[in-house]
Amino acid sequence: MNCEVCQLKELEVEHFEIREVLRCILHTIVFHRALGLVRPKDIDSELFEITYVQCGDAELEKKIEEKIDQFIGWVEKHPNKKSQICLSFYEVKNKQATWFSNKTERLYWEQWYINLNVAQQPKAHFAKSHHSKVVVDPGECALVERSVRRAALEAALREVLFQIIKFVNEKRDHIPPVPNVEGVSFPYEITIPSSSDSSFGMDVIKRMLQTGHPTMLS
Repeated sequence: MNCEVCQLKELEVEHFEIREVLRCILHTIVFHRALGLVRPKDIDSELFEITYVQCGDAELEKKIEEKIDQFIGWVEKHPNKKSQICLSFYEVKNKQATWFSNKTERLYWEQWYINLNVAQQPKAHFAKSHHSKVVVDPGECALVERSVRRAALEAALREVLFQIIKFVNEKRDHIPPVPNVEGVSFPYEITIPSSSDSSFGMDVIKRMLQTGHPTMLS
């Protein structure tokens, strides 16, 4: 089975920006993989001059918020680490029944990797003249620096959203038939780094090796 993979451009964010950045990206991806009748809801970002679309499904929004909460918790325990979230879409197939059980397996057909580099709060630097006791207030410098950085992040986030739209428009042949399941989206899962110290990438590789097939992560 063909599993398409999209590595999204890495974004450098501060801690307080994580939630809004992930909301923009995750909801944009899921909206483009929506099923049937959805009630599109335009959302104006709280931090950026960006409007994105949600599916208008309370249960979906709740699940995304829960995963964002888990990810933020991981970031707080692992500062100064680059991090990655994987949003996967899959089909559910029934395995051959045995005497004791009727097992199902997940066949992954699309995976999105969201790459974040969470920057630490920059320390303010005081500048003192050698010829006087005038101290330059670092507040103004910090405000200018933050404004420039925020504009750069907003531009980069727009790039990522366009990257998503370009991918969904170009990659269509791998999409499976619409499943006969309830819900507004194809079956999906959101994977965050594990609580162990091993890197997320290695965790994914281990799972692939254990299953013996790159499209059948457990």
